[in-house]
Amino acid sequence: MSDSDEGRDCIFCKIIRGDIPSTKVYEDDLTYAFNDAHPKARVHVLVVPKKHYADVNELAQADPSLLAHMVSVAQGIADKVYHGNFRMVFNTGEDAGQSVFHVHAHVLTGEKMA
Repeated sequence: MSDSDEGRDCIFCKIIRGDIPSTKVYEDDLTYAFNDAHPKARVHVLVVPKKHYADVNELAQADPSLLAHMVSVAQGIADKVYHGNFRMVFNTGEDAGQSVFHVHAHVLTGEKMA
């Protein structure tokens, strides 16, 4: 995880460290996935890299293989809970609805979506 000031104060970094409780869905050396506190679907999981990046664009520029790994983690979650179908959303920037500036993928599944 980043040692930057942003990383120390970031709510998702605190969740990854275990300073803030969460309902873990999946964890490996690179990522942590947990249930969203305000779900928008039957299954709404956030997949976050353990290393702090502000948004998906920053992650894609710095480590595209980690971004691909996040997609793989999302697929594994969807395979386990809902026959592999899922929606994956990245909000990038405040105007797009990003409220936590630690890149995170919203994985929505568990039901047919409109």
